[in-house]
Order: sequence, then structure tokens, then C-alpha cells
Amino acid sequence: MAEVLRASQHYGYETPSNIPFNYAAFNAKRDANIANLNRGYETNWAREGITLVRGTAKFVASKTISVELEDGSGVETFKSEHICVATGGKSIVPRIPGAHFGITSDGFFGLEELPKKIAVVGSGYIAVEMAGMLNAIGGIEVHMFIRGEKILRKFDPMVSETMTRTYEEAGVIIHRGYKGFARVEMWSGKKKSEGKVLNLRWDGDDGNGLVVNELLWAVGRSPETEGLDLGAVGVLTDEKGYIRVDRFQNTNVEVIYGLGDVTGLMELTPAAGRQLSNRLFGPSQFSQSALSYSLIPTVIFAHPEVGTIGLTEPDALQKYGAGNLKIYHTKFAAMFYDFFPPEEKKCIPTEFKIICEGEEERIVGLHLIGLGVGEMLQGFAVAVKMGARKRDFDACVAIHPTSAEEIVTMK
Repeated sequence: MAEVLRASQHYGYETPSNIPFNYAAFNAKRDANIANLNRGYETNWAREGITLVRGTAKFVASKTISVELEDGSGVETFKSEHICVATGGKSIVPRIPGAHFGITSDGFFGLEELPKKIAVVGSGYIAVEMAGMLNAIGGIEVHMFIRGEKILRKFDPMVSETMTRTYEEAGVIIHRGYKGFARVEMWSGKKKSEGKVLNLRWDGDDGNGLVVNELLWAVGRSPETEGLDLGAVGVLTDEKGYIRVDRFQNTNVEVIYGLGDVTGLMELTPAAGRQLSNRLFGPSQFSQSALSYSLIPTVIFAHPEVGTIGLTEPDALQKYGAGNLKIYHTKFAAMFYDFFPPEEKKCIPTEFKIICEGEEERIVGLHLIGLGVGEMLQGFAVAVKMGARKRDFDACVAIHPTSAEEIVTMK
């Protein structure tokens, strides 16, 4: 919204540049909306005959779990022919003195007011989304600490390079070569009446460190498997604690299944859940129903947005070889920004890449950066999933004036 308000000035609206953001009001509405969604889910579950039990579960046998009830009323035991583990993951917090003074993405939603200065540790999508959002609001000094030279390193080089440059041009301060803080010092904020002030210290910081009002850990996630007592029934996990499953979501123990983040696979819990329920309880044609983890569309709700499906260029080179690839690339300014000053427009990129394989130019990768690419990708993802060739895109009539037309007119 802050970006739209600022953009309106270029369209002739006399929008004040110092419109205050009532974070408390936004917070209340957001929390009410989430609570309403949760009530809706619970209502639907009840309608379907599903009983919600709140508590902490652990295995006592291959077909039996015990649940310590949340209300403290005791322990209940449940037996079933099918038990699915979908406990998700949790944010990792480094084991250093004072790390607990920081927050994770979960704790972010508990903030009663926005910090004036924040350090975001991490270079993945959660760190990038959080840092981009806070920077876009305005009036917040955002620092990012990353181990390498670029953010979003696991994505296509076009994405990592362009997004790193764009974030810096937008005012995000990126600290490269991060090797970990030595400690986090709480200078004030222990009392509710005090504003929170932290000092981040690391080896070679010249004895000063960095003083911030908030610290956000976004250095990865770990599976929520502690306390499940998986060993009691022999369910195998990997060295990081993720449950090992096959392509049908089966663990090594019959009747126990794993879904979503707890398996370390892509975060596709709703889709995987439907596949599993179809296979276990559906008609016979679903008996071999398995979820494909290839060509999964992904969107990063950054500033600007990023959308991607398929192979990155380095992965495609490794798989098919340079002689079997054709890369299409374009970079331009979206028409929405036509009225922006040139120096501002050049800092808001729109950039697309299509990666094609073989003589028929089958599309094996599509990477998008820019305004609205999250919505844009969904339709193109269907085509890519169905095996679209570059000629199929070329044969499509371009809708003008849109940014998406560039995808079907790339040369």
C-alpha cells in the first residue's frame, strides 16, 4: 500500500508524502482476519465429522498415539489404521549468547509496533520478503546479513543478481560475508516501558557492533519432530530430523505417513494431503496416486515479486549441456511506471527469462521478476507443466498493453 500511495503522486494525485501508518489498527484487523479464517476451517472440519483435539502428541505404538491435552485435563490415547505426521517446521535460532533477544518470522506477528531499525539475518525467501516489506513501508532502516554475495542464491542467477541490486538501490543495507554474530546484547527493552535496543556483536566488528531495535532470524527451518518419539515405532529420519518418505508419502513403517515441511520436501502439504487421501480412501484408480515434485511454480512476495518454475540456467546446463539449450531473456520497465522519473524507474525492474531444451525448444524453466508476476505465473505454469514449446508461446496472441505479452513475444 505504501508503494501505491507513493506511485499515486506520479499520476497527478496530491498524496501527502508523510501519511502515517497506523500499525496497531492494521495489527488488530490482521489478527481478526486470521482468527476468522481459523474459525472457518474448524467449522468446516466439524461439518465433515472431523474432531479437533488440541494437545501434544507422541507415538506409543505403530497404530497408537497419546495426546497430552492442551487444557491440562489429562492424556488421551488414539488408535488408527492410518496415522499421518504433518507437524511442519520451525525457525532455526543460532546457539549464541543473547540469540533469544531476537525474533523469528513467527515472532514478527507478535510485534506491537514496528522497529525503526532492524537487522534481518538470512538470504532466503523469508528474509527477502520480510526485509522488502519493511523497507517498502518506509521510515525503517533495514539491514540484511548474508553469507554470500547475493540474496536468493538458490534461484536463477537472473533472480539473485537483479534482486540483490534492486534491494540495495531501494535502500536495504546488505552486509556480505556474514559468518555469524558472536553475541547479542540487550541494552534496553527488558521492561515494557523501555524501547527495545539490541547491540549485535561479531568478530572483527571494531568493537562497536551494530545497534538496532529488532533482530529477525531467517536462517532456515528445522522439522517439528522432537517430542513425537518416532524412535518408539522405528520411523526413520535423516541427519537433520526430517522424516524419510517415498513418493507415495509412506514412511518405512506401514500405516505411518509424512507430509509437507516435516519431510524436508517442497512445501506442498495441501496437494500432498489430497494425493494421500485419494490413494488411501478413494476409488481404485487412485491406488498409485503420487505427487510429482517436478515443475512446481514458486512465488516470492518480495519487492518486486519473483515467480519461477522449472530449472535454473545452471541446473539446465548441467542436465542438458550448453549445446542443447536456448535462453531467451528480456528486461524492460513495466508501463505502470511510465510516469515515474527516469532515475526512479530504472530501480524498478521487470525481467523475464525462458530456458528451452532441444530442437523443439521445450520450455524447462521460466523465471519472472516484476509487478504482478505472482498472478502471471499461475497460467503460464499450466502450459509449462503440460510440456509447452517455445513455438506454443509464440503462437499465442499477445495482450497489449501488459507485461505478460513479453513472455509470448520474446526473441
